[in-house]
Amino acid sequence: MDPQALIGFLIIAVALTCTPGPDWAFTIAAGLGRRSFVPAVAGLCSGYVLHTVLLAAGIAALMAANPGLLAWLTVAGALYLLWLGMATAKSWRSAGFSSAGPEVENAPASGARRRAYLQGVGTSAINPKGLLFFVALTPQFIRPGAPFPIPVQSAVLGLTFVASTAVIYTLVAAGSRKLLRSRPGGARAITLSSGIIMFGLGLVLLAEQAVPVTHAAEQLFARG
Repeated sequence: MDPQALIGFLIIAVALTCTPGPDWAFTIAAGLGRRSFVPAVAGLCSGYVLHTVLLAAGIAALMAANPGLLAWLTVAGALYLLWLGMATAKSWRSAGFSSAGPEVENAPASGARRRAYLQGVGTSAINPKGLLFFVALTPQFIRPGAPFPIPVQSAVLGLTFVASTAVIYTLVAAGSRKLLRSRPGGARAITLSSGIIMFGLGLVLLAEQAVPVTHAAEQLFARG
């Protein structure tokens, strides 16, 4: 790998990961939950591992060449954000720690961990910001003449992004938990705000994709 390209990619990856968006809202909500936030962060990272696999396999380039497909995927991501935002906002009353008794903390949590993990995968796998990063920005740091083949370079860049998200989202979740552990009122307010933000982002994405999706649908019907 070209060291300059790798460093430049890492700077952009960290900057993008530090930009608040659906991932941040989900991570903060997970950090304010009564159980471990690790499954949620692991789910987010797994979603970006999926992006890395698609990039290395060349599927990301195919998606970039098909704007209609990207539009439909963005709509799917927007609908998922709407659902997740509503679910998060509805759980605001249970956010916080001081009111949780030991019977709550020690209850079986395998189902909750699995649900948090899958929600994390869904949040990052169809996050439009992540799609844009892997489809549009990552290929700019791939060097055809480098010693490593393009799929290997794609994998290295993608896993570099995954590593940055793992570190930053863990810090975000742990920080929100530490700051608001003794402030159940603040935890509930931020959980409600996170849900509203995710729901609002979903609405904005749907509005932005209304014209492209309509155009793609018209072309599809015209071909039929």
